[in-house]
Amino acid sequence: MKFLCTGADLGEAASRGFEIDGKRLFAVRRAGRAYVYLNRCPHRGVGLEWQPDQFLDPSNSLIQCATHGALFLIENGECVTGPCAGQFLAVIDCREDARGLWVDI
Repeated sequence: MKFLCTGADLGEAASRGFEIDGKRLFAVRRAGRAYVYLNRCPHRGVGLEWQPDQFLDPSNSLIQCATHGALFLIENGECVTGPCAGQFLAVIDCREDARGLWVDI
């Protein structure tokens, strides 16, 4: 497992991008739980953020692809609207402890 960030570095209803071992990832926190995905839209393989650390729609309730406007569920990465509807973001296994968030890549 590799250290990603402290728990305080990923606030509630927030997102943040990272690069570890040459892989671009992002993390989102919702209802106190962290979710980590590969930063790659399944439609064209582009990064999802529209600005650094901005992966969520205006309501902070869905992940949004800046290129296509596709919307993904935070809890499982499923695309619910857009050109890749029914496809999923690649999940990165993670765990959180008192020191912070860890990923298995």
